[in-house]
Amino acid sequence: MAKGNGQETIIALGVRVEGDFVSEGDVVIEGDVNGNIQTASDLRIGEQAKIKADILAQNAVIAGEVRGNVTIAGKLELSPSARIIGDISVDVLSVLSGAQINGKVTMDGSEVKIPKGKPGKDIETEE
Repeated sequence: MAKGNGQETIIALGVRVEGDFVSEGDVVIEGDVNGNIQTASDLRIGEQAKIKADILAQNAVIAGEVRGNVTIAGKLELSPSARIIGDISVDVLSVLSGAQINGKVTMDGSEVKIPKGKPGKDIETEE
């Protein structure tokens, strides 16, 4: 995962976040998040993380559990321990042996716009 603008937010193991989470820098989640996650940069979800949220990010590496839809503008990598329950929309997808996806995967080349600095309920795409 490439470094974004130098800002990084870490939600450590044992930390629980309730509500929408919006960042313009890189985000690392090892704990639990219930709500929506949006970053204009890169997202990394650790093995023990439990996410109940829709996700919108530039790039992502997921090793934990996500219950929600995942929209990635660039590349999504699913580690062997990843478990996704929800739909995925992505440009480039890498799935390692052992990862689980229970949902629809769309790789239609649509450009995903990530709003800067404010949570968005709707995900905009251009065809």
